Amino acid sequence: MATDFAEPPIGILDAPFDSALSERYLVYALSTITARSLPDVRDGLKPVHRRLLWAMRLLKLDPASGYKKCARVVGDVIGKYHPHGDQSVYDAMVRLAQNFALRYPLVDGQGNFGNIDGDNAAAYRYTEARLTQVAIDLMDGLDEDAVGFRPTYNGEDQEPELFPGMFPNLLANGASGIAVGMATSVPPHNAAELLDAAITLIDNPAADPLAYVAGPDFPTGGLLVDSAAVIREAYATGRGSFRVRCRWTVEREKGGGWQIVVSEIPYGVQKGKLIEQVAALINEKRLPILSDVRDESDAEIRLVLEPRSRTVDPQVLMDGLFRLSDLETRVPLNLNVLDKTRTPRVMSLKEALKAWVEHQFVVLRRRTEHRLAKIADRLELVGGYITAFLNLDRVIEIIRTEDEPKPVMMAEFQLTDRQAEAILNMRLRSLRRLEEMELKREQDALRKEQAELQALLGSDARQRTRLKKDMAKVRDRYGPETALGRRRTTIEEAAPAREIPLEAMIEREPITVILSQRGWIRAMKGHVDLASAETLKFKEGDGPAYAFHAQTTDKLLLAAENGRFYTLAADKLPGGRGFGEPVRASIDLDGSVGITAFMSAARLDKILIAASDGRGFVVAAADVTAETRKGKTVMTPRTGAKLLLARPIPEGADYVAAIGDNRKMVVFPLSEVAEMTRGQGVQLQRYRDGGLSDAIAFRYADGLSWSMGGETGRVRTESDLSPWRTARGAAGRMPPNGFPRDNRF
Repeated sequence: MATDFAEPPIGILDAPFDSALSERYLVYALSTITARSLPDVRDGLKPVHRRLLWAMRLLKLDPASGYKKCARVVGDVIGKYHPHGDQSVYDAMVRLAQNFALRYPLVDGQGNFGNIDGDNAAAYRYTEARLTQVAIDLMDGLDEDAVGFRPTYNGEDQEPELFPGMFPNLLANGASGIAVGMATSVPPHNAAELLDAAITLIDNPAADPLAYVAGPDFPTGGLLVDSAAVIREAYATGRGSFRVRCRWTVEREKGGGWQIVVSEIPYGVQKGKLIEQVAALINEKRLPILSDVRDESDAEIRLVLEPRSRTVDPQVLMDGLFRLSDLETRVPLNLNVLDKTRTPRVMSLKEALKAWVEHQFVVLRRRTEHRLAKIADRLELVGGYITAFLNLDRVIEIIRTEDEPKPVMMAEFQLTDRQAEAILNMRLRSLRRLEEMELKREQDALRKEQAELQALLGSDARQRTRLKKDMAKVRDRYGPETALGRRRTTIEEAAPAREIPLEAMIEREPITVILSQRGWIRAMKGHVDLASAETLKFKEGDGPAYAFHAQTTDKLLLAAENGRFYTLAADKLPGGRGFGEPVRASIDLDGSVGITAFMSAARLDKILIAASDGRGFVVAAADVTAETRKGKTVMTPRTGAKLLLARPIPEGADYVAAIGDNRKMVVFPLSEVAEMTRGQGVQLQRYRDGGLSDAIAFRYADGLSWSMGGETGRVRTESDLSPWRTARGAAGRMPPNGFPRDNRF
């Protein structure tokens, strides 16, 4: 049986799911952008802030009145204007009262409104608030039809669409917010500088506001260390960031000691978390030159940083903290705001200021028109009163004799309905002679004011002059000589924090490094006597292999037979008590691979390395250092060969001497040896059987010296080396008489 499908019930729309979802999400996104997260360029406020201040104004919480509980304000806001959560509304109110969050607080709070440590405010049933003078300036003109009003969400009340006041709130207090697909971040600026720039833009729209606006002015002070070019670029595009550092000084103590005192921290950084961050650097030994951090703050911030030693450079210590902590931060600039058509767009500083100035012209004209309407109304009534005084006896007679005196008066004296009604409502005491004189004076004053306002409306030049005069009055209230208007952030260009060298991070102390034949390493404090039997104690069956003096700031190079070089930090070596620890525990070196050389890289420029098959090359010390456990492959010996030697090249060395297992020696210029970073190298000496025994770089003019052995410590020098001087790769001839039998230089 066929069945007809019924039509969908009324009120249910059949639509594709994807289009229905996208349309609804778009509505949500637009609502978030325009009615929640982005500020208006004209007053710099989001709806929640605007509604808070409007509700406080209706509660008459002006600066001269007493405080009222915040719970009362929050209740009015969420009940009449802003149907959202009470906590989010209260959080917004708290921020408006925090002098470390807002450059020019709009709410004057009494009670616990949180602090710069990051502690939360007390609940709204405990705190009280009222408006500040800044908020009054921002709302100035609301009673004069300066801006439009709209119904509240339930249609019971009216609320302003924006605020008309002559305070540049968007740039002075800044703003931040995250909408759907876009965000805004505007740092605070100095109001006097902004007003100076705005006054200039009134007459000269092509003027550069950066002639007056030096940069952000944060409520927490600090130093802005970006260059003028970076600041200019950020303001020109409306996007960028500003590098902000703490303000610090060095306090000298008796005895030569010192400590660093931080008096201002970067904007948006919580002091409590900052101290935890610095303390973690100390505990994790990421900044060894810092010993301690203390918080000695009261009403003013005072963080004390103690160095590990008085020999530490204060600037190096601070550079380390700038790189590793929030004592230097980046404050973003993303001037994404709603323009006069409620359209979100990124503006430059100049565009934002010009939009605000344009808004002030609109406000001036609306206030003027509103005042003219009020004057016209009053002049109408005053004209009626004067007519009544001029014909007082007749007016009294009409009132006494006529049943309906109003139409008779209107007809006889050509009065309007409002004038006749006003005359009938006059009090008897107003009939005195003095009142007539006062009315005529008021009429003259009103007509004069009316003429001035009509001239103002009809002249752009007069409007510009009036606006500049009004802005100058507000500017004086926030001038640099006032406590609130004084610039707090110093513009002081500085280079990015330097990469901290190892030498600066570690306290420099002398040590003696000892590596045994079995690969046990240790570092004894001080430069001890290397010939002392007490110094060179080893496990049974073990003995000395390498021992030399170094500093804790040195890097140590260990070369293995497989051609890899490993780098050890001298300050990380195990202490000199006992026999130390196996060096292979610190690096990935197989136990079957022997150690070829061990030396300090300090003041080391180039190294001569050679394999057992007689091939070698020169390598720069900087090219063999490696920060990982795996080390760095420098030489790749041929099959059957191994890295035999790695010897520092002395300053001024110009020749190389090489001797083979066959006890034949060659001397050739160092310039014939290739300088490489990795490889097998070139043939230093040719052999029919055996391989290389030893090689050394030396200064030819000084001759070749070697130890004679024995307790006398005598050294023999062969000054005439011409019999052995040849080209690189030759077979060579027998060494001079007396040369050591072990074929070692």
